[in-house]
Amino acid sequence: MTSIDCSPPPSGTGSSALSSAHLAAYLDRIGFADRPACDLVTLQAIVRAHVERIAFENIDVQLGRAMTTDLGAAFAKLVENKRGGWCYEHNGLLGAALAAIGFDVMRMSAGVMREVRSDQAMGSHLCLLVPCEGRHWLVDAGFGSHLAAPVPLQEGSWHQAPLPVSLGRTADGMWRLQVALGDRAMSYDFLAEQADEGRLATMCKWQASDPASVFVQNLSAQRRSGESYFMLRGKVLTIVSASGEEQREIGSARALVECLRDEFLLDVPDAADLWPAITARHAALFGDQAAPTT
Repeated sequence: MTSIDCSPPPSGTGSSALSSAHLAAYLDRIGFADRPACDLVTLQAIVRAHVERIAFENIDVQLGRAMTTDLGAAFAKLVENKRGGWCYEHNGLLGAALAAIGFDVMRMSAGVMREVRSDQAMGSHLCLLVPCEGRHWLVDAGFGSHLAAPVPLQEGSWHQAPLPVSLGRTADGMWRLQVALGDRAMSYDFLAEQADEGRLATMCKWQASDPASVFVQNLSAQRRSGESYFMLRGKVLTIVSASGEEQREIGSARALVECLRDEFLLDVPDAADLWPAITARHAALFGDQAAPTT
């Protein structure tokens, strides 16, 4: 489905709900064929289907295109144009879909790697809190596809194959979500309270345009497939599975476009234009170090 004959989805940010027609289009996009209900089975299935069918990616940022937290723009990009996106798009769309089903959804502002970047990181991530069946669940389809299922809002650890996930508290009383990837770990901190939408919009603009932003510096694409995790950073493709971690180096602009199509379900020929910048960045970071080339 490339377009639908109905009114546009709600514009703006916040807890808007998709119309019934747009919800149907979203569910079709992620391959969810069951009748949705306000239960944990539905919540888990939708999150899983979302992260497997819609990749996390920052290609538009790399191409210098304007980014926004607007729901209508996210729907057009992720559903109608079958693209991926980043947290503001993924979780904005997911939250609106869940609200249309009948879930009570709260948007929360988080800070990625706040443990290193301090409070200036707040607003760099959008995540969701959803009460369901007597518990509150952290719901997040936009953290680099790291999470494959909702996480209960309680301290603990869960293995979401092939990645271990944990949720704990910081010394200053925030929640910290952490995902390990080999000897590396990614995290974000948040409070279980309504997001500051202005802060999210400001950080969205900064991350899309400032040379200090990692999204401006590096091409990124991530997706789950079964119990495997695919991550592209620049020209290096990493595949994590139960058998371990494998790395391959992309060898050409054509191979990059093919990798995005085959591993991340992204048909973006324009990504070939990024190849000179990707190779220059790789050389600056790694010099003669290289993974096997494909």
